[in-house]
Parts: sequence; structure tokens; C-alpha cells
Amino acid sequence: MDAWFSSAHRRHWQSRTRPLLSPAEWAHRAASPYHRETMIDDDILAEAVQEAMDTLPEELAARIDNVTVEIADELPGRPWVLGLYRGVPLSSRGSGYTMALPDRITIYRRPLERLFGHDPELLRAETIHTVHHEIAHHFGITDERLREIDRY
Repeated sequence: MDAWFSSAHRRHWQSRTRPLLSPAEWAHRAASPYHRETMIDDDILAEAVQEAMDTLPEELAARIDNVTVEIADELPGRPWVLGLYRGVPLSSRGSGYTMALPDRITIYRRPLERLFGHDPELLRAETIHTVHHEIAHHFGITDERLREIDRY
């Protein structure tokens, strides 16, 4: 996956996840015939990720710094995670933040396929939502705050 923003060296990693469902809910849904795994074309997901980046408001897009966005199959041991932010949020960066590797936002293909692959438009919308959610973490917005403002 292409990096959309500049990169440097990383000294510190911090993780945040966005599970759509609890592990118990995930197991129940995964067993349902309505949530079968569907193999989707990589281009469809890549286009949705690109659309998510392109539709960010200019004020936010201009402030994103040192981030790459990638697509991977699945987070090992956590098949319910749709996206993951790893990095130092902008709100935590200080004067010592130099020569850092880029933050990484990873979008996980297989969980998105399992939940939304049956409906291409829903898959696109949920992928965009997931990218935007992970970008919120880049700005230092926690899951708790996203829930408070009804944007989780």
C-alpha cells in the first residue's frame, strides 16, 4: 500500500484498536450464515481507503504528519479488529519528536470482508469510517471520546 504522507524514523509505538464487536459477539456473527467471508478485490478496498483520505477536510488533511496507511489481512489473535493505529499521536508529540518512523494505520481486509463483503456499498462506507476512526487516534482522540461524541 502506498504511503500518503511523509516518513521518517520512529522511536516509540503506541497502539489503539477499533473493535466493532466484542469477541463473543464476533463469534456469534461469524457463525451466522448472513456474515460469510467474501473475498473482495484488493482494488476495491484500496479505492475506499484512498477515498477516505481524499474526503478528509482540508484543515485536517493538512495537519496529518508522518503517517502511512496500509492494508493487511488480519491482526493475529484479534480477528474482530477492523483497523489499528500505531504511533505517537500529534497531541503527544513534543520537541523531542524527531527522526521518527512513520505512524502506521493498518486496515484489516478479512474482518471487513466477513462483516460487509456481501454489500459493496456498505463495505466502502465501513472502510472509510474505519480509516477516519484511526486518523482520529492520530490526532490524539481516544475511543472513549469518540463514543462521547457519537463518532465511534
